[in-house]
Amino acid sequence: MATPSEDPQPALPYGTPDAPRLAVRGEAHLEVDPEIARIGVTVTSRGKDRRTALDDLTRRNATVLDLVKSYGDAVERLETGALSLSPELKDKGRGERVHAYHGSVHLTADLTDFTALGELTTRLADLDLTRVDGPWWALRPGSPAHRQARQHAVREAVQRAREYAEALGASLAALVELADTGSDSPAPPRGGRTRSLAYGAAEDAPAAPLDLEPQRQHVIAQVDARFTMTPPRL
Repeated sequence: MATPSEDPQPALPYGTPDAPRLAVRGEAHLEVDPEIARIGVTVTSRGKDRRTALDDLTRRNATVLDLVKSYGDAVERLETGALSLSPELKDKGRGERVHAYHGSVHLTADLTDFTALGELTTRLADLDLTRVDGPWWALRPGSPAHRQARQHAVREAVQRAREYAEALGASLAALVELADTGSDSPAPPRGGRTRSLAYGAAEDAPAAPLDLEPQRQHVIAQVDARFTMTPPRL
């Protein structure tokens, strides 16, 4: 004689006349101020021989590092990226004759003080053979804006479900499922206002600090929610 299975039966994907199921999506789209700004700095050198190019690159790199570090707590992170030193061959003549050597080193810096950002960017671009790219505005991964977006999405789902139920003369009874379908997904950057600055040799008078306007950030959250409700009055 077969014994009935004691395993719980899977929940049906639909409701019943006594407990209809209601499925909605909640969305939130927040526009908030950025928390950090990132700039890229590329230092270059050129020399007739390898040692000269390397020495010049080392000196300029140290100048940039000292300048960035002088801003203290305004700089949240400073990292050195790619380093290269390559020969430039002569176009004419036989054999592999080196005409010059080119060196470059790339650094990135994250700043939280946007007032200092404009001044630092200008001072860096005023250095000899130094290029500055950016700024790129962003939020920290643990920014409160992400939590706010998730909470708003949930509240919007509950409100939408309640409105549907009320339209049927019913009310919400219980939450059956809540699924995160796109929380904390930032919208694509709008037009990337990236600046590239390379003033060349430093002038006697320092350049005026750039006035940089922070770019607002977009945070999106989405949830799918399923509820049961009381029998509607049709």
